[in-house]
Amino acid sequence: MHLVSSPPLLAFAAKHPAARQAILSWCDELKKSKWSRPADIKARYASASILKSRRVVFNLKGNDCRLVVAVAYSTGFVFVKFIGTHAEYDGVDADTVEMY
Repeated sequence: MHLVSSPPLLAFAAKHPAARQAILSWCDELKKSKWSRPADIKARYASASILKSRRVVFNLKGNDCRLVVAVAYSTGFVFVKFIGTHAEYDGVDADTVEMY
C-alpha cells in the first residue's frame, strides 16, 4: 500500500511525541501490506472500524489516538483523512471528515 498524505501524521507525531512510535509502526506495516478488500484490513487489525465510502478507523497507541483513512483498494493508495486524540475524534464525523 502507498501512503499518499503523510504530513498530517508527521505533524501529529511532532505535537504528540508519545504517539510517534505507534504512528511510525503503522506506516511501516502499511507499506508492507496489500489490501484488496476490507476483510484484509480486519484480518490484521481486528479493532479497525470499516466505514462507508472506503474509510477505515484505526486505533493507535492503545486507543489513545484515532486515525481515519480512505483506501483506494484498486490502486493501493491510502489517504489520511484525520488523525487526532480520542477526544478530538469524538468531535468529528469519521464518514466525512477531511483534514485539508
